[in-house]
Amino acid sequence: MAQGFQKANIPAIPELVIMAQELGVKLIACQMAMDVIGLTKEDFVDGIEVGGAVTFLDFAKDANVSLSF
Repeated sequence: MAQGFQKANIPAIPELVIMAQELGVKLIACQMAMDVIGLTKEDFVDGIEVGGAVTFLDFAKDANVSLSF
């Protein structure tokens, strides 16, 4: 995947995350998905929060725009 980003002249995912954070984007990683995949908070760049569905819903109810995938 990294090679595809490089060929398309697109910044790597960590760089895109930092750019988004600089624009005020709040990122919440799903704890359940992390558990299934075997990721920890240390696997992410700084500034990404970890939470479950309740954490996301609490934030999303007042958000102007939210995107999940």
